[in-house]
Amino acid sequence: MVALLRKILLFLLITGNITTTGFSQTTYAEKLGYKKGERVLILHVDDAGMSYDSNEGAIQALEKGVANSVSVMMPCPWVPGFIKYLKQHPQVDAGLHLTLTSEWINYRWAPLAGTAGTPTLIDTEGALWPSVADVVQHAKADEVETEIRAQLARAQTMGFQPTHLDSHMGTLFASPAFLERYIKVGVENQIPVMLPGGHNTLLLQQLQNETIAELKSQGKYQAGMAVPTPAIATQAKAIGEKVWQAGLPVLDDLHNTSYGWHLPATTPVTPENLRQFKVQQYIAGIKGLKPGVTMMIMHCTAPTEVFQHISNSGPTRHGDLLAMLDPGLRKTLQDEKIVLTTWRELMQRRSQVTNQQLEQKR
Repeated sequence: MVALLRKILLFLLITGNITTTGFSQTTYAEKLGYKKGERVLILHVDDAGMSYDSNEGAIQALEKGVANSVSVMMPCPWVPGFIKYLKQHPQVDAGLHLTLTSEWINYRWAPLAGTAGTPTLIDTEGALWPSVADVVQHAKADEVETEIRAQLARAQTMGFQPTHLDSHMGTLFASPAFLERYIKVGVENQIPVMLPGGHNTLLLQQLQNETIAELKSQGKYQAGMAVPTPAIATQAKAIGEKVWQAGLPVLDDLHNTSYGWHLPATTPVTPENLRQFKVQQYIAGIKGLKPGVTMMIMHCTAPTEVFQHISNSGPTRHGDLLAMLDPGLRKTLQDEKIVLTTWRELMQRRSQVTNQQLEQKR
């Protein structure tokens, strides 16, 4: 009966026939059993498996810092090392950072489904496209789904059952067809998909700021002018409700600005300056959280002398790690009465809601 229900929900999800009008003001946190007004937070590290330095940073942030969730880039070279760590630490909340881009110049990876089977996913070097725009321009949705499934299959072959799915560089949110396949695979496998479908206060602020910055760069911005909201933001609540009805948890908000935090040009790039700057930024973000479940994304890396040959993002990634290790950040979480959670716990709570509803119908 449950399997049949899931198939019906999946069909409705993909064909768009679930009613999405009349949204409740109740947060998804409340639907999952948290108290009204509680601010529930996932402190999530992206890019595990990307490099040795990425693995070391993620592990330190999880073991010595306040980070409590991570996701793995399955096509990347250092995946085996991180999967071995996960097997030794099965309590770690680890998902798949579904990867459709290979953005660095001299350090690249190819699709796991094979270049012959996914020709629209690769560039002239036989690697995944270097930018989100390239993927949107060239990739076919069927091949995107094939690659998503290949990345999940590799994880399971390695004995790694992910607690959730999310999207590297947001590529799967850049096209409605890609987003549909992402949700489809999650629903079919009953693996939570990272989807901000609630009030999205912080996410909308971020999108608005990005739009203003773009308008300024084009010389089109005037102070006080109305800024259009991206279409995906207005559709988020409807999509979130569909995902919820399909039996998966949904985020109320997403904090995804830390990768763009850089020291002022006049400030020397030292570990201490990075730590102080990043801690201030994260504290401000935490204090700005609204009621509901929020995921805060970071990229914790312990850069060796090699990382500079992969990417110039080492300082900001190192700053994220230093912030997660800082006692002041831990104290802020306590002082602000932030409730920490993981994707594993969210899915457990969502399953309990489903079971309760089934019991009530009997």
